[in-house]
Amino acid sequence: MWAALFPGQGSQRVGMGRALYEAFLEAREVLDRAEAVLPGLLSLMWEGPEEALTLTENQQPALLAVGYAAYRAYLGQGGKPPALAAGHSLGEWTAHVAAGTLELEDALRLVRLRGRYMQEAVPPGQGAMAAILKLPLEEIRAALEGLEGVEIANLNAPEQTVISGRKEAVEMAAERLKAKRARVVFLPVSAPFHSSLMAPAQERLAQELEGVPFRKPLFPVYSNVTAQPVEDPEAIRALLLQQITAPVRWVEILKDMERRGVRRFLEFGSGEVLKGLVGRTLEGAEALSVTDPETLQKALEVQDA
Repeated sequence: MWAALFPGQGSQRVGMGRALYEAFLEAREVLDRAEAVLPGLLSLMWEGPEEALTLTENQQPALLAVGYAAYRAYLGQGGKPPALAAGHSLGEWTAHVAAGTLELEDALRLVRLRGRYMQEAVPPGQGAMAAILKLPLEEIRAALEGLEGVEIANLNAPEQTVISGRKEAVEMAAERLKAKRARVVFLPVSAPFHSSLMAPAQERLAQELEGVPFRKPLFPVYSNVTAQPVEDPEAIRALLLQQITAPVRWVEILKDMERRGVRRFLEFGSGEVLKGLVGRTLEGAEALSVTDPETLQKALEVQDA
């Protein structure tokens, strides 16, 4: 039993998806559709500049397009559909495109707006995010008690948690956590994602989601908000909105998948971030990334083994 995973922001690379485009008709069809919706997206993905690709409103549709292209190429070469799927933050949207909940064109338009609204929700320089390493979640929660303006944003691995919020509050939290011997890494992001400061983006995106058709997914897709698979279309619509301000409960998602019998994870798109998180969370689980023809072939061989 295997699950499909789709990465979020930070996994982008200049050149991503080009080898898949050149090797597989299915990937070419997906990326040509993406280019038709957002002209210039492919040249940005393949030629950069990196600074422009990293902009939230560009990064989100680029990652969605390449994640879905990798998944379609895998199916086209004989890969079987997953039993379950999940995506990290933005990747949850990609998972729903793969599951047929949303049309690719609708999703691309929406995540571009999602990225733009998230960037505009907080003026540059006023927010921050930091990864807290080598400290259990309970101790992080204790350190944040009584500190306003900073929240837990991502629960990525048992000892990798991300905090988000106003810059001054995140810096104060970082000092408290360093005193507990945590390793603190400030993230090069443009806004304090997955915090209550993103509420304006949530409100604006709600208006864009009205009238967009959602269908029941072909396979269950996990919500980052509930850490449970959701199949009701209207519940999915509501949870994708809540996700903007809610923490990403990735550890719980992986552990729930394991409890349901998942033993193999395939990450589709760009990079190996989620493959690494599987290794740090689930002992003995198998995880591979599908980013180019070589890794796609390896994933097919593992499926047939």
